[in-house]
Amino acid sequence: MVKQKHILEALKNVPDPAGTSDIVAAGMVSGLQIDQGGRVLFMIEVDPQKGAALEPLRQQAEAVVAQVKGVRKVTAVLTAEKDALANDPVPDPHGMAKNPPLKLPIKKIIAVASGKGGVGKSTVAAGLARGLAAQGLKVGVLDADIYGPSQPKLMGVEGYKPELDEARQLIPAEVENGLKVMSIGFMVDAGKALVWRGPMVQSALYQLFRDVAWGSEDAPLDVLIVDMPPGTGDAQLTLAQKVPVDGAVIVSTPQDLALLDARKAHEMFQAVGVPILGIIENMSTHICSACGHEEHIFGHGGAKVEAERLGVPFLGEIPLSMDIRAQADAGQAYDLPAQIGEKLFPF
Repeated sequence: MVKQKHILEALKNVPDPAGTSDIVAAGMVSGLQIDQGGRVLFMIEVDPQKGAALEPLRQQAEAVVAQVKGVRKVTAVLTAEKDALANDPVPDPHGMAKNPPLKLPIKKIIAVASGKGGVGKSTVAAGLARGLAAQGLKVGVLDADIYGPSQPKLMGVEGYKPELDEARQLIPAEVENGLKVMSIGFMVDAGKALVWRGPMVQSALYQLFRDVAWGSEDAPLDVLIVDMPPGTGDAQLTLAQKVPVDGAVIVSTPQDLALLDARKAHEMFQAVGVPILGIIENMSTHICSACGHEEHIFGHGGAKVEAERLGVPFLGEIPLSMDIRAQADAGQAYDLPAQIGEKLFPF
C-alpha cells in the first residue's frame, strides 16, 4: 500500500526553484491525498509570479511520483500562498492572476448555487443535468463543491477513477444519455476530509474546468451544469473571474433563513456580472404518501415572492418528495417539474 512517506521520499528528487534544496525540504508540498486505488493528489506551493514558468517542475513532480510502486495515477496542482504576495503592489491573495481566463469547448455554462447548505442544490443540479441530457443535448455536470462533493453518489458513479486521454485530459464519468460527470470526489477517498486552504481550492477548481475532456471545438458540450458549493467564497470567485458563465440558478427553500442567504447569492452574482436565470423553490410542499394531506413544512411561496422582489424569473417549485430522496440516494434519475426546464431553456 502506498503511504505518504513513500510519496514524500520520491518528491525529494525534485529540486526547488532556487536549486538549493528539494521541494519537500523547501516546504512546497501540501494537501497530499492518497486513495485506496493508488491515486495521488498533492499541491506544490509556488510564487504566483513564476507560476507559468514552473509548469515543468509540476510535470517532474508527477513523473517521479508515478514511479513509486503501487501508484496508479498522479495529479499535482500548482498553487500560491498568501505570504508570497504580501509585498505585491497589486495584491492577488488567491494566487490566481497567473491563470488566464478559460476558453472552453462548451456552448453554455450554468452555475447552480445557493446561499446556504442543506437546501437541495446538488439534487436540483443533478436533476437539471439529467433532464437536459434526456432532451438530446450534450450535457456535463461539474461538482465544484470541493469540500463536500455529492455528484458521485447522486449520479451513481461512486468509485469511478478518471484516466487520462491522449491529450492528457481527465476522462469524465459517463451516465445515461451520455451525460458527463466530473468531481474532486473521484480523486480522493470518500471517507477522508479534504483539508485545503482557499488558494488550493481555487487551483483545483480551475484545473477541473481546464483539464477535463468535456468536448472539442468540433464537438462541444451544449451545456455544463456547475454544482457550486454553498456561500459566496473562493469557488464563486474563481468561477466569476476565470470561466465564461452564461448564468446562475439559485436554489432556496421557502423559509426566511434560506431566502436571506439566497438574497446574498443574488447580490454576489450581480456584483461579478453573472446573469441570474431564476430562482427555484425546493422542498416547497409535502404531500403525505398515506393520506394525501398537503402541508408546508418550510413555509410556501417565499422563493416566488423573493424572485418578484429581486426582479428575476421564478422557475418553479419542487416538492419535498420521498421518491426524489430515494432515487437520489440510489444514484438514479428522477424527474423535476417540467416547467422548470421549459422556463430555463432556451436562454
